[in-house]
Amino acid sequence: MALTSLRRAVLAVALINLAYAVIEFAVARVIGSVSLTADSIDFLEDAILNLLIFFAAAWSVQRRARIGHVLALVILVPAIATLVTAVIKILDPTRPETIPLTVTAVGALVANLAAASILVRHRHLGGSLARAAWLSARNDALANIAVIGTAMIALVWVSGWPDIIVGLGIGAVNADAGLKVWRAASKERLEARAAEA
Repeated sequence: MALTSLRRAVLAVALINLAYAVIEFAVARVIGSVSLTADSIDFLEDAILNLLIFFAAAWSVQRRARIGHVLALVILVPAIATLVTAVIKILDPTRPETIPLTVTAVGALVANLAAASILVRHRHLGGSLARAAWLSARNDALANIAVIGTAMIALVWVSGWPDIIVGLGIGAVNADAGLKVWRAASKERLEARAAEA
């Protein structure tokens, strides 16, 4: 029953993430924002992650632990993509337009708070799978607050550097979440092996 509820929750979150990934990426391309690009890639990663969890939740503990390692690697993808985007932006550190940046970041925060509220009661169920979904939603909400802060700073400091720095910070948070999910999946695999012995 708990896994059925988790599957419904992650499917709803996957659809929210996929829809907002498209919106945020389109705005990021138009205004040239590293932080929004990083966050839009993260939304797409979250959609994929939650769809993987939807299917994997029906599997055995051993197979779920294996997929937990895959999910940890998936979480690291936005960190790498953000680094590449930031390097490109460093070559031309122009400030992104602040109004579209702020409005899009506020919309992303609303989407991530909705996802986090759906996942909060499932975060301790389903092991590394639920942990991956919860950490992604929580980290994304924190990242959106940082992007909104970037837009506020950009109003007084005409530079692309706040955007670049926040984009790199989002990448670092994703890398940390990936490591946490990897450790949780490793622990599950050891526990599953011990139970089989």
